[in-house]
Amino acid sequence: MSLPLDAAARTATPAAVPPGLAIVVLALLLSIQPVTTDLYLPALPALTRDLRAPVAAGQLTLSALLLAFGSSQLLWGPLADRWGRRPVLLAGLGLYSIASVGSALAPSMDWLIAWRTAQGAAMGAVVMCARAIVRDLYTPLAGARAMSKALTGLGLVACLCAPLGGLLTVWLGWRAALLALTAYAVATLALVALRMPETLARPNPQALQPAMLLRTWAMVLRHPTFWAFSLLTTAAYGGLFTFLAASSFVFIEVLDLSRTQYGTVLLSTALAYFAGTFVCRALLARWGLRRTVALAGLLSLGGGTLMALVAWGGWHRPVALLAPFYLFMLAHGIHQPCGQTGAVGPFPQAAGVASALNGFMMMLAAFAIGRWVGAHLDGSIWPLVHGVWFWSLLLAAIAWTLVQRFGDPREHG
Repeated sequence: MSLPLDAAARTATPAAVPPGLAIVVLALLLSIQPVTTDLYLPALPALTRDLRAPVAAGQLTLSALLLAFGSSQLLWGPLADRWGRRPVLLAGLGLYSIASVGSALAPSMDWLIAWRTAQGAAMGAVVMCARAIVRDLYTPLAGARAMSKALTGLGLVACLCAPLGGLLTVWLGWRAALLALTAYAVATLALVALRMPETLARPNPQALQPAMLLRTWAMVLRHPTFWAFSLLTTAAYGGLFTFLAASSFVFIEVLDLSRTQYGTVLLSTALAYFAGTFVCRALLARWGLRRTVALAGLLSLGGGTLMALVAWGGWHRPVALLAPFYLFMLAHGIHQPCGQTGAVGPFPQAAGVASALNGFMMMLAAFAIGRWVGAHLDGSIWPLVHGVWFWSLLLAAIAWTLVQRFGDPREHG
């Protein structure tokens, strides 16, 4: 199903982008999300204490950012379909840089929440455009391979972010960890401005017209392939975000790890995700999209269930909880490239809107999880364990049913 197009739009082709440059830029754009969270998580307990705020308010700096991230994509997506990816990217990266400085200088928790919300809205433009660019340049299965390469870069960045955030917080304070985000955004902005051409072959001049926008949303939301893959990415991110939202308090406050040690915990989970992106490409080449997702569903279920069994057995140690979670993260490195490309695959002329709706679903779930975690952190490991287990069950069910039935069968390179 696609939007009506004139003959010129049907024959238009995207700008030629060197393959290496495309992957590097995609990796940097997608990595802005773990940079924004993983550099910051080791600082979360410290900034909460320093600003004399309750734990729930500290959690709001994360959940509000992600709600803005998801909601803003509903605006950025049509803008990118109308005007192209490049101007939206430049605007988003510029706004993100300003908000990063504001976050680092925030004098109170209220100001920090406000600046982090602005940062999340800007991040929505960056990540949404990255996913749309994949659809501009690649067919669905080739896009999953390209996305897995870009997410390998994301995994590498995430590996560096976690320990760096811990070290910056220990050496220079939590404001330095937040200020590091500015440097990343400015460097990425410079690369996009100097090297990255527009990838949308034919902007849609009607994309912002209310009637056309409603028809586009309806077209995307009626498509079962969109729902299958969007629910997959939402469940996968739900499990990850439950861990991210709860882990700093569980591992630092409950299990008595230092901030530096907690940075190592995040590093180890990022390495598992990093490995998963390589496994994803190998499985895609041999098994195709839907069978790859089915196998990843088994890994997700195994990881979440083993974590729950270990906790119920009374082994409340960092290594005991982390070992099964590595299976979940390995699967996450498979689900995300497959799910994100699968969700936008049927919509070559509405990739911005499809990407935005997919991102909105993930971040709406993340906001709800953040609020739930903030309300249920009780000095125990159970909010983390039960949350991850719940999402692993749901993720496996989606991978084995909806994706198998409605996954796009056009798996060509």
